[in-house]
Amino acid sequence: MRAAVLRSYNDDLSIEDVPQPACPPDGVVLRVLACGICRSDWHGWTGEHPRVKPGQIPGHEYCGEVVEAGPASGWQVGDRLIAPFILSCGTCPECRSGHQTTCHDQRLPGFVEPGAFAEYIAVPRGHNLTRLPEGMSPMLAAGLGCRVTTAWHGLTGRAALAGGEWLAVHGTGGVGLSAAILGRALGAHVVVVDVVQHKIDHALSLGMDAGVNARDGDVAAQIREITGGGAHVSLEALGIEETVNASIRCLRPRGRHVQVGMPVGHSARQNIDMNAVYMANLSLYGTRGMPSHRYPSLLGLITRDKVDMSPLIAREVALSEASAELRAFNGPTAPGVAVITDFAG
Repeated sequence: MRAAVLRSYNDDLSIEDVPQPACPPDGVVLRVLACGICRSDWHGWTGEHPRVKPGQIPGHEYCGEVVEAGPASGWQVGDRLIAPFILSCGTCPECRSGHQTTCHDQRLPGFVEPGAFAEYIAVPRGHNLTRLPEGMSPMLAAGLGCRVTTAWHGLTGRAALAGGEWLAVHGTGGVGLSAAILGRALGAHVVVVDVVQHKIDHALSLGMDAGVNARDGDVAAQIREITGGGAHVSLEALGIEETVNASIRCLRPRGRHVQVGMPVGHSARQNIDMNAVYMANLSLYGTRGMPSHRYPSLLGLITRDKVDMSPLIAREVALSEASAELRAFNGPTAPGVAVITDFAG
């Protein structure tokens, strides 16, 4: 099969013919219909993700059709499925309590195991998979990927965002724009922050209440003024010290900070304003991924037309164009995300 393989960090992915994967007894082999390109893939491509090594096939935001099903998978050939990027064991204490994203024995295609920048992917642990809703395109399903699922769980499963509250979103890339759109759907007032004005303008065109250009001065002070005292919930979508502190400082007393941006490599350890946390009695939530049992709540919102996630998808690309999309993350990116839909090109 055709696949894009990481051979050396920061270099073009190598387009190669590699063996088609074997089917796990408890899982499936999918023909990949679409795969999103995510900033987390970029962390691996640059060498900053500690688990991604040369030889890896990236890609963790995928939708596919079953071409082979293991006897214990629970699925059949022809089923169209979506997978979370964390494949949980289903039996450890965390899984049994409903917290599969902190499973003690995670499987991670695209990071540790071969991912979906390929024509086919083997997916073990079929209990994590969810059927693609009727009428939903594989491109949109892949675009939901980790960014929308992570944003959804961060807002609802962690910070418990409520209608009428103010939500600040720092960074309007894939996960940040997802959080902003979902926040509006939940009835929150939304302020977006970025350093690229046309990305702010794009978010405002989708109905956000206010935008702040981080190049224009004290972000936290501007948000406190806009919101009349500070955001109730602030979501950081970049994983860097400057925006983490802006997120914490923009909150009102007893506000909730949600850490979605991945702090790895040089940003794994940061100087954080803990005095602001202490003085305002703030809550800090880490979040990564979404438990698979929460798919119905998110997909139901979309299929019932309660929220339109299609503005998130900016472009369809070929597998051979994945390297250019990864390289684009080296600087400020354009609005929206790219999804691979052509695995022959």
